[in-house]
Amino acid sequence: MITARNIRKTFGNLEVLKGIDIDIEPRRVTAIVGPSGAGKTTLLQIIGTLMTPDRGGSVLYDGTEVTALGDSALSRFRNLNIGFVFQFHRLLPEFTLVENVAMPALIAGVGRDEAFERARRLLERLDLKGRDSHKPYELSGGECQRGAVARALINNPKIILADEPSGSLDSQNRTRLHKLFFELRDELETGFAIVTHDESLASDADVVIHMADGKIKSII
Repeated sequence: MITARNIRKTFGNLEVLKGIDIDIEPRRVTAIVGPSGAGKTTLLQIIGTLMTPDRGGSVLYDGTEVTALGDSALSRFRNLNIGFVFQFHRLLPEFTLVENVAMPALIAGVGRDEAFERARRLLERLDLKGRDSHKPYELSGGECQRGAVARALINNPKIILADEPSGSLDSQNRTRLHKLFFELRDELETGFAIVTHDESLASDADVVIHMADGKIKSII
């Protein structure tokens, strides 16, 4: 699904990524692990088109070279094909949960009624029925993070990219979230690429990519 080649990234004098070649397969949970400073988050942001690689690097989704797209085409591609989940949910505090979840669909041009119906179905699937009219401050951390997963899924993306998605959760909610990723992989055939320090999540993943010093050390 995703083919990234010769991915390099330098910030000032610091070379963060040093010529990475990577393939992310569809319908699999891929864990990206390694020590802090290994370049994991930078790689995920480049794969997710939130950051561009240095000259010569390329990222392709099913043969489409997204690194060659203009800003407007890239924004639309990202909205329709990639879902994001971050360590902190990033739900907008002034909107209800269902409004937050529906927002990417509304941006994509989906009608309001359909977008909200999609959002409510996802919230029910993620055990958040009855919480749709609550604002983020009225929800627990686990509920907010599951809401962020629902938002990532609203446009039926081919892949979800997650950066330490359970890093701010307690052990019970962390286990619940991890279980959810694998259930969604099986039910929706959605791929996941997850940067994580959580050994239990990595041990259950279909593919584990080990990074260190801006390079891939092994793929298991």
